[in-house]
Amino acid sequence: MDFGIKDNIIAIITTDRSMVSTTTVPVFYAKTEEQKEKIALLVSKITMGMVHDLENGSYVIVKH
Repeated sequence: MDFGIKDNIIAIITTDRSMVSTTTVPVFYAKTEEQKEKIALLVSKITMGMVHDLENGSYVIVKH
């Protein structure tokens, strides 16, 4: 059996500062929806992670 953590949250991108309260994951705050999408795309490319839309105004970048 293979045990261990396989998925890691790399970053959170949001436009709503009250949505996220964490100190363990980098959080990027965007001013607009377009900026949020661009930041998510760039961070995912740099980290080779996947973008997941939480449908609450936030994106999460996860390394699978």
